[in-house]
Formats: sequence, C-alpha cells, structure tokens
Amino acid sequence: MKKLFLPLICLLCLGNCFAQDLEPFEFTKDWLKKIETMAPPKPSIAIKEKRNILIFSLHTGFQHWTIPHTEAVVACIAKKSNAFTITTSKDIWEFKKENLVQYDAIVLNNTCSDFETRNLFFDKLAEDTSLSTEQRLKKAKELENNLLDYVKNGGGLMVLHGGVVMQNKSKAYGEMVGGTFDYHPKQQKFRVELVDPKHPLVKGFNGKGFEHIDEPYFFKNAYFDFDFRPLLYMKADALEGLKAEPKDTTKYIAWIKRYGEGRVFYCSPSHNAHSFENPELLQFLLDGMQYTVGDLVCDDSPLKGK
Repeated sequence: MKKLFLPLICLLCLGNCFAQDLEPFEFTKDWLKKIETMAPPKPSIAIKEKRNILIFSLHTGFQHWTIPHTEAVVACIAKKSNAFTITTSKDIWEFKKENLVQYDAIVLNNTCSDFETRNLFFDKLAEDTSLSTEQRLKKAKELENNLLDYVKNGGGLMVLHGGVVMQNKSKAYGEMVGGTFDYHPKQQKFRVELVDPKHPLVKGFNGKGFEHIDEPYFFKNAYFDFDFRPLLYMKADALEGLKAEPKDTTKYIAWIKRYGEGRVFYCSPSHNAHSFENPELLQFLLDGMQYTVGDLVCDDSPLKGK
C-alpha cells in the first residue's frame, strides 16, 4: 500500500501545480467549435434588430496570449445568439467620430498599452514618424475623447481583462471604465463569488460562484469611488503574493456602470482561454453585451452611497 500511496500523492501535487499555471495553447478552429457547443443558443432578451459591435484587439504593451481566442469567442457567442453583427479591427482610426457612430457598442479586447506610456493611441501613432511628440499627444487625446464622447452620448462599452490598461494614466478613461489597473499577484486559483445572486446579469451562474485560475487584478484611482454596480468579487486575503495587506478584503472583478447616456461592462476573469470553456461565463459575456447596447435593462445603480 505504501508503494502505491506515495506516487499517488506525487501525482496529486503535480496536478495541483499545473492547475495554478495553465499552459497557453494556439487558437484553432477545433477549439472554437467546442466553445460554440457551449455558447448560449439565444439571447436572454429578445431583440427587434441586430446590433453592430466592434471588437478592438490592438495591443502595444503586454501581449495576452488569449487575444485571438477572446476575439473569436466574443464573435462566436454574438453569431450564435443571432443578436449582433460583428466587426473586428486593430485600427485606431476606428475611433474617429465618423467611424464610431456605426457601432452600438465597442469591445476592448486586452488592449494593453506600453508600460511606460499607458496610452495605446500615443503608442500606435509613433509609427507615423512625421509627427512630433506634441502632435502625437494631441492626436491621441482627440481619439480618446472621441471614445469618451461616444459612450457618454449613448454608446456601449465592454472592457475585457487587460482592456482596462488601454489609457491607464487617463483620469477620464478610468472614471468611464470604473478604475485603472494597479497590479496583479501571481496567477493562481481563487474563488469568484456573486455580489447579488439575484441580479439578472449573473443569472447564468445559477446562484453560486465558481473556482477560477487567473491573474487576480487589483485596481486603483476611480475604482475606490465605487461608481459602479459590482457583479463578481474575490477575497483578497485568500490570495498569495500581495504587495501589502489589503484594507478591504472584498475586491470587485466585474461590474456594470452608466457613463453619461452610455453603459459600461467590465469583466476581469478571462486571462486564460481555458476560462471560456465554461458555459456560465459565456452566458455572462453575452448578457454583458446585451446590457451595453441597452437590450438588457437592469439595476446599474452605483455601489457608492449604498
């Protein structure tokens, strides 16, 4: 028995180690077909007409390996639900005013900017060597303001994982999204809980949280205004590798909020493509898309003041 017991312990430990650090894998059509079988067959809210969605997947900083997977998954659930028409792009000129008006919502897919600049538009404009630094800053600000005005005037915005970093030094961008990125400890398994199991946007989770492996994101600046309706949270005191002991152990990792006339949906859990092999998370993303375009009406009153 001892000879059998020790190897079993080793295998269990080894499996646990792998579980904390999921291996990246190439995007394939076969994998997407598997996701398609798990995706919701129809939208939660019946639609009168299809909505136009732009999935924007440019990065100039950290490259999340799951960018192509995320783009394909969002397009997949949109297509299968028959509720959306999808356009994909990495072109910053989509953020010209005349282009933004084509879309009912924008999806920012891990649009991480350079660590130093934290300004994706400014980074990309560096390719135009005819522009001075001052001209780049001016044009980058113009494109950012176009996005802010687009949402403020009624456009939808879905921000996935590293999309929060896109304009991370911009106070206005942080206020629109609900916070800016601070840091994350090592990738690890943690428990994701529902803030309000009865809220329509989390109904896909069937009233209970789930185990998850991810980079647990921490936020700063506008996050602490709590000017959003939180949906998912984690307990910070259960995590390893924190910079310091958190003052508040409940950390929100998904939320919705109003910004002017527009609606914003943020979801941090999605660093690994493995996460999408979860029908409940796919339902959450589809419902989030329906929220951003105004089809799914729900309580999005902010946490502050409650």
